[in-house]
Amino acid sequence: MVVSWLGAVIGLILAIVLILKHLNPVYALMAGAVIGALIGGADLTQTVNLVVEGTASVTGTIVRVLAAGVLAGVMMETGAAEQIARTIVARFSDRMALFSLALATMIITAVGVFIPVAVIIVAPIALAVGEKLGFTKLSLLLALSGGGKAGNIISPNANTIMAAKGFHVELSQVMIHGFIPAIFGLIASVVIASLIKHRGAKAVALPSKKSADSDNRLPSFGQAVVAPLVAIVVLMLNPIGDIFHVAFLKSFQFDAMYILPVASIIGLIAMGKTKHMMTYISSGVEKMTGVVMILIGAGALAGLVAASNLSTEIVSAVKFFGIPGMLLSPLSGILMGAAVASTSTGVIIATQSFAHSILSFGVSPVGAAVMMQAGAVTIDQLPQGNYFHVTRASMGMRIKERLTLVPYEALVGLTMVVVSTIIYGIIL
Repeated sequence: MVVSWLGAVIGLILAIVLILKHLNPVYALMAGAVIGALIGGADLTQTVNLVVEGTASVTGTIVRVLAAGVLAGVMMETGAAEQIARTIVARFSDRMALFSLALATMIITAVGVFIPVAVIIVAPIALAVGEKLGFTKLSLLLALSGGGKAGNIISPNANTIMAAKGFHVELSQVMIHGFIPAIFGLIASVVIASLIKHRGAKAVALPSKKSADSDNRLPSFGQAVVAPLVAIVVLMLNPIGDIFHVAFLKSFQFDAMYILPVASIIGLIAMGKTKHMMTYISSGVEKMTGVVMILIGAGALAGLVAASNLSTEIVSAVKFFGIPGMLLSPLSGILMGAAVASTSTGVIIATQSFAHSILSFGVSPVGAAVMMQAGAVTIDQLPQGNYFHVTRASMGMRIKERLTLVPYEALVGLTMVVVSTIIYGIIL
């Protein structure tokens, strides 16, 4: 059956309102799906089928997200991510401090660590650097958040996995094609952070909670980069084969479900920490539990939208107003990411709901995935999501102070939207 577009819209709005009212996002998304389906004309049995089919559609993504959790757990629990951040910041002069902080967060996020966790890892380093140089917390968090957003669109994280699956392209293709927009996002982060480095409250370093020999327990930089390097190299083999027409590499089609855990184990061997393997893997999977639950709720709501004629109505409206069809991809990412204040949830709702419509305008699947991701990271830092509060706490900021940073972060996201749209919507 086809659900009325009005029911889908009401379901979306209801889910957003319930999230803003602090209902658990999983239940908010599922409630929106159920009530929207009933209002849209589905009976009780059809509504159940719609929700079940919607949640079933994200099963493949959930499997890959759990695989990514192994890499995230290894990078965080071994101290590899922290060592990468410390090394990058130490390699640059004070004059390049904001760039080094943004780059460190970008790289940590790009190798598979969730962006809130990446910010938490780099925040103590940033505050110490900021106190020394007289920078404000606003500028430091913008460097971290902007760098993290840039890394997020080229990482094997949940949002990239979902964008790739939603448009039926390889994960590595989305990561590669997102690189140029990500570089521009990094540049925008540093430039804007430099402009506001004396605006707001000055940074104060956090008191150290580590013993004097704590650094000695961290892996070396060489050891720390083994796992992400192996993962990235192997993920890139197939697209490199396509580019250079190498038959052997083109036939190399191991899924991220295999690559990410295997790379993690190789990294543990390099760090000499295989005896803690089960602990690290368990930690990574536990950190993915909340993401998986959100995916289930988002899948239910996406099932409602997919079963409705909303996408048809949107395409008609786009054509009626003469809006370029390519803009539907970044706009849907911006709207859904802002609505649920989550990049990953926003991407899955947007792909499940609008992918078919976006492709009907002749946009390439990989280009659509990159533009949607860039849109989803633009305003995903709103207060109804956890990213806002996690990053605020990591820098010791008040809510009002954290809110003043939201427009600056949006400028970073919009920079990536503009660049990706020009490249994949106009040039290519």
